[in-house]
Amino acid sequence: MNRFAMRTLLAGTALMIGLATAQAGDPESCKKVRLSDVGWTDIQVTTGVASNLLTALGYEPEVTQLSVAVTLTALKENDIDVFLGNWMPTQTDALKPYTDEGSIEVVGLNLEGAGFGPVVPNYVAEAGVKSLADLGPNAEKFGGKIYGIEAGSSGNKNLLALIEDPANNLKGFELVESSEAGMLTQAEQTMKDKGWVVFLGWTPHPVMGEMPITYLTGLEKAGFGEAKVYTISRKGYTSECPNAGAFFKNLKFNLSMENGMMDKVLKGENPNDVAKAWLKENPDAIKPWIAGVTTFDGGDAQAAVTAALAN
Repeated sequence: MNRFAMRTLLAGTALMIGLATAQAGDPESCKKVRLSDVGWTDIQVTTGVASNLLTALGYEPEVTQLSVAVTLTALKENDIDVFLGNWMPTQTDALKPYTDEGSIEVVGLNLEGAGFGPVVPNYVAEAGVKSLADLGPNAEKFGGKIYGIEAGSSGNKNLLALIEDPANNLKGFELVESSEAGMLTQAEQTMKDKGWVVFLGWTPHPVMGEMPITYLTGLEKAGFGEAKVYTISRKGYTSECPNAGAFFKNLKFNLSMENGMMDKVLKGENPNDVAKAWLKENPDAIKPWIAGVTTFDGGDAQAAVTAALAN
C-alpha cells in the first residue's frame, strides 16, 4: 500500500471514529432535562446531585417544584422528563393508572432501606401506643391531630384514608397538612414538653433519624412501612435520550450519603451547593453513575465531570 492510500485509509478511519463518538451522545431535543422536585429534603439533594452531573456532562437541567400529584400529571403530559422521588409502596395507588396506560415508565430503583409511616415518640410507644388501633382510644391526648406534610402528597392521602375508614376508630382525628419543616417544628416542640404527638415520619432523614421515635405497626396495606425509592420518567424518555437514560438508570444512592447532605440543607444550605460539595468530596461515588455514559455531545464523561468539579 502506497503512502497516499495509507493516509486516505487512516483519515477515513479517524473520520468514522469521530462520527461514532459524535453520535454517542443524545440528540439536541434531549439537551434540556426537566426534573421535578417535590420539596422533600431527600429529593432536593438527589436532584441536586443529578443536576450537577448533568450540567458537567453538557446537559441543561431544569428543576421545577411540584407536588407528587402534579408531577405524575406533568410526566404523562410530557411537561417533565424525570422524577427521582417515587416512594413505594406509598405511591402505588397514585402511580398505577399511569404505568397501566404506559404514560409513565419506571427507570430503576435508586434507594433501598428507606422507611415511611406514622410515628410517635418512644415515650408514647412505651405508654402503649404501638399500632394504629392504639390511636383511637387516645385521641384526646393527641389533641385529635395527626401531622402530615404538603397537601396532595401520597403520604397524606394514605393518612386521610386511614382516618376516614370507620374500621380504624379514628373519628376523633383530623389531618394537619403542612410543610416538612412545619411538621418537624410542631413535633419537636411537642416532644420537648413530653406531649403526645403522631406525625408522618421517614428515613433517610438526618433529623428524624436521630429523633427518639417509633413507627406504628401493621400499616403495610396502607402503603407504610419499609420503603424503596424509584426513578420514573415520561413515556419513551430513555429510548429517545439513551445517554441521559443510561445515566439515570445508573443513579443509585444510599441512606448515609443522603442523610449527610440532608443535614446541611436542613441547616439552611442550598441543596444544589450541598450536592456539588459532596460530589467533590466523594469522586469515587461518581464512577458507577457515569459508567457507559458520555457527555451530551459524545465526549469523555469522566474528564468533563472532573473538570467541572475542579471549579
